[in-house]
Amino acid sequence: MHTPAPAWAADGARHVWLPYAQMKTAAPPLPVVRTHGSRIELADGRSLVDGVASWWTACHGYNHPAIAQAVRGQLDAMPHVMFGGLTHEPAARLAQRLCALLGPGFERVFYTDSGSVAVEVAMKMAVQFWLNQGERQRSRFLAFRGGYHGDTFGTMAVCDPEDGMHSLFRGLLTQHVMAPLPRDEASQAELDALLRQHAHELAGILVEPLVQGAGGMLMHPPEVLARLRALADRHGLLLIYDEIFTGFGRTGTMFAFEQADARPDIVTLSKALTGGTLPLAATVASRRVFDGFWSDDPGHALMHGPTFMGNALACAAANASLDLFENEPRLEQVATLSRALEAGLAPCRELPWVRDVRVLGAIAAVELAAPFDRDALRARLVEAGVWVRPFGNIVYLTPAFTIGRDDLDFLIAAVAGVVRTMRPPAA
Repeated sequence: MHTPAPAWAADGARHVWLPYAQMKTAAPPLPVVRTHGSRIELADGRSLVDGVASWWTACHGYNHPAIAQAVRGQLDAMPHVMFGGLTHEPAARLAQRLCALLGPGFERVFYTDSGSVAVEVAMKMAVQFWLNQGERQRSRFLAFRGGYHGDTFGTMAVCDPEDGMHSLFRGLLTQHVMAPLPRDEASQAELDALLRQHAHELAGILVEPLVQGAGGMLMHPPEVLARLRALADRHGLLLIYDEIFTGFGRTGTMFAFEQADARPDIVTLSKALTGGTLPLAATVASRRVFDGFWSDDPGHALMHGPTFMGNALACAAANASLDLFENEPRLEQVATLSRALEAGLAPCRELPWVRDVRVLGAIAAVELAAPFDRDALRARLVEAGVWVRPFGNIVYLTPAFTIGRDDLDFLIAAVAGVVRTMRPPAA
């Protein structure tokens, strides 16, 4: 028997609107009172191993002292100033570092507050890149089945329109060109033919490199990115990589696109950018794209500016997070984590109700062959001592890169054990 929820949770439940939840039937959220390492401490005294790093953000674990110290110091000096007409050292230094990390050709960083808005800005950049050249017909994008890019109206329109979570809005959103990823030469030829029909009206190609995250942890090889780069060049399109999920080590390299010889024109970053502490996102443009806005004409400026753009606290956290990537062996930890996930979840492949087990870097997905009661499954995982938030027919793990071996073994064993005791729903 667990203790009742604290009064603040019960009182708040009457007013808080939960994400991705039917409020009438959703299980109440678990009240959390503190975090540390890879642990979430609940108000009733239970301690859960976090298997998803708070939607993939807390790559260094919770409460890392280096990030906390940087944020405290910045809070004392200056928490925020408007970015319209003012600037500050944390944002300037972070922009320099991001461009250096992304490599040759990347020159300009546009800050926003969330991944969805970062993708919106990337789309806006791409469209206006062509508008500034007098090409007003290029207002659509090529996006891919299984993709997810955010929850705003602009980004919902480039998510999978059939199997994605926004199918309710079908017919109300801008209609973009959707296609399967070009996984082989035959599908590349089909996509080439599709682009011959639509390239004149397209501003660019938008893709999640190596892993389509919220679409089902769908993985594809680096060769797909090379095919997309070749097609973008052939048809004169901008290539946008949505690295909001995959960026900052999650796939085993600092950025997923490093695993392919196929550099993009625009990259979007968020989630792990601040180590899971504060909201911050970035849309990073190549020299080619920025040159399309460099003009004496005020009408060629990018007219966008979130109120908290370049927030000093968030930029300080992001700089501290990048310091940790430089000074601690994060990518080596990801490689070790990947091997453990593969070995620990491999037996699930033998279960008749498991369709597939996929692992790439610090991402693991157990795909079930049939839908399941997500609330019931989540409750069973909590009872097993872990926090994992399945979606669709996917039980996935994206733990902190710094998770201790004991917690990692406990997490994998708990997930494998719960999956092993599952049964398909009755016909």
